[in-house]
Amino acid sequence: MKHTIIGGLMAASSMVGAAQAQETLTAVHAFPETLIYTQSFLSFVDKVNEAGDGVVQIEVRGGPEAIGMFQQPDAVRDGIVDMVYTPGSFYGGALPEKDALVASNLTAVETRENGGIEMIDQIHQQKMGVKYLGWFDSGVCYNLWTRNAPEFDDAGNLSVEGLKLRGNAVYNAFFTNYLGAQVIDLPTTEVYSALERGVVDATGWTQIGLIDLKWNEFLNYRIEPCFFSTDLGVIVNLDRWNSLSDEAKQILQDVAIQHEKDSVAALREKRDADFAALDEQGMQVVSLEGEAKANYLAAAREKTWERMKGLMAEHPMGDGMYDELIGKFYDPEADK
Repeated sequence: MKHTIIGGLMAASSMVGAAQAQETLTAVHAFPETLIYTQSFLSFVDKVNEAGDGVVQIEVRGGPEAIGMFQQPDAVRDGIVDMVYTPGSFYGGALPEKDALVASNLTAVETRENGGIEMIDQIHQQKMGVKYLGWFDSGVCYNLWTRNAPEFDDAGNLSVEGLKLRGNAVYNAFFTNYLGAQVIDLPTTEVYSALERGVVDATGWTQIGLIDLKWNEFLNYRIEPCFFSTDLGVIVNLDRWNSLSDEAKQILQDVAIQHEKDSVAALREKRDADFAALDEQGMQVVSLEGEAKANYLAAAREKTWERMKGLMAEHPMGDGMYDELIGKFYDPEADK
């Protein structure tokens, strides 16, 4: 009888120990669940939960309906939630270095290899107290989308006079400092109704997702070339990250690195499918050419770099890493 009791206690203790060994991280995402980018993050979560069975799991608490999209970065920094999938631009005031990703012409794959993501991770840890786990859904750029046919001056430059252009923190330096547009800042969740009511008649948005958001009901023109890159990433509360076992950290990091690669390919396929669907629905493509095109692309990049450098200089850490950041996230040869 004594041996049976002891054996039972040992078995129960072993089961408790196994149960205690599994870590659970809470997470939220910036955009509604229906958007392709959120679906990409949820795919990452599924991969972690499969690979981390018995070691580490991610419990998704929801999107902007759970925590406001602009409050999410502070929520992860303050430990209210363990993990957030969000654009770096949503916390650009605290970490202007995110503009290196915005103006990048490389993907997460190249910047992971050249040490760029490791550098961004260290800056996140130092400035915000969060771990930068991965840059997801890279390699997708932005276009300007308009309700009415775009107008151009005699030199072929885009004219924005009279355009009610929706802006946000991602591209306002370009829209205002180069294009000279008067922007109307709106979060993603309010753009549909703003288009419907005629509050705005143009917006910047990535090459994919317009159909998911149903903005194509109002927008009829895509302006080429595209510019910028998505800066969507996963950040984790640093104290929570440091509390994880080495095995849990390794699973999370390995799956994140693989998802960086997988998402580049998956979203390029989605872009091609979206463009084909939009073309079939009558979307018109209008392109800048020659010098006007070159100036447009250069301004998008350089105005964003100027913003980054200026904001970095205001921080006690200064702008000493500016040149190295540019070198990690921009390759002049890639634009040729």
